[in-house]
Amino acid sequence: MKWNLPFKRKQAENKPKKSKTREWADAILFAVVASSIIRGLLFSAYAIPSGSMEGTLLTGDYLFVSKFNYGPRMAITPIAIPFLEPNISGFKTYWDGLQLPYYRLPGLSTLKKGDVVVFNLPSDSVNRPVDMKTSYIKRCQAEPGDVLTIVNTQVYINGKVAKNAPKAQTSYVVTTDGQQINPQVMHDLHIEIYQQLTDKDFIMIIPVDSYKAFKCYSVVKNIKPYIDPAGQFDAGIFPHSALFKWNNDNFGPLTLPKKGWKIRLNDSTVALYSRAIQNYEGNKLSHVNGEYYINGNKADSYTFKQNYYWMMGDNRHNSEDSRVWGYVPEENIVGKAMITWMSLDSTENLFNKVRWSRILRKIE
Repeated sequence: MKWNLPFKRKQAENKPKKSKTREWADAILFAVVASSIIRGLLFSAYAIPSGSMEGTLLTGDYLFVSKFNYGPRMAITPIAIPFLEPNISGFKTYWDGLQLPYYRLPGLSTLKKGDVVVFNLPSDSVNRPVDMKTSYIKRCQAEPGDVLTIVNTQVYINGKVAKNAPKAQTSYVVTTDGQQINPQVMHDLHIEIYQQLTDKDFIMIIPVDSYKAFKCYSVVKNIKPYIDPAGQFDAGIFPHSALFKWNNDNFGPLTLPKKGWKIRLNDSTVALYSRAIQNYEGNKLSHVNGEYYINGNKADSYTFKQNYYWMMGDNRHNSEDSRVWGYVPEENIVGKAMITWMSLDSTENLFNKVRWSRILRKIE
């Protein structure tokens, strides 16, 4: 017996079929939307353009960066052409006429010391929205509220020695016998000549794994760490004030701002924290007749509105990092670097260009 159900949907017998062009357009639109959601909320791919993280990450490494580990940051500049850099040959690929407030979805974990992190450079000289600033990658050395000190290149957090990256690099003064070192040796050991001091003396960046082997060559007479002495003021180092005679290798102590932390305003704290107060938290700070004013109102203290982190490269003497431009605001954090999915060595020939040992390698 055949039943005629009143609620059965009738098939649209005369519904026109989609054209091939329409089918392709729908497929492309779906792919763009889906990939934009994945890229915006889950993970993105990045390439390493410089040596600031060697030997953890090498120039030519391609990374997957997880955005859901710390919680996806919602788009601050929502109108942009997907998958393109913010600026291509002077052409902006985004429209900054619409800016949304910073908001981050809940994540799997919080950002911790030792994490390798991608973030938007806070000191980017180009006037762009936060999420369109240049992307950097460094290792987090200090969290909000931590007291950071560097003594003879060693980082201390809250008075305790911070664990160094397994393959962190630094500089050495190398004295030779005056003969030229075989360039192939330098290439094979991944040693970089940073500066030549005399005919026999060089500043070199030497990987941990290469130190012992390099020291055994007869041309090498002496190797000693290169360290900027304590008390030697470097104007290029944060906070760029003669009140603090800090340099790359001897720095601090410095307390990282934490949301809700209140400071007294004086010459020292203003030198250390004025950039955060003004540039990152949107206030106008002025000093008139010995008094401080915030947004035109007399103030003797300030309470921070967000958290800040301290980022440094593992290649300590070849890295422009927080020692130069200071704190990284929480809103600038993009995600956690997880794995290298590809690695290409531009110095090798076609057959040796791929670093196979680094494919799908976990980042630590």
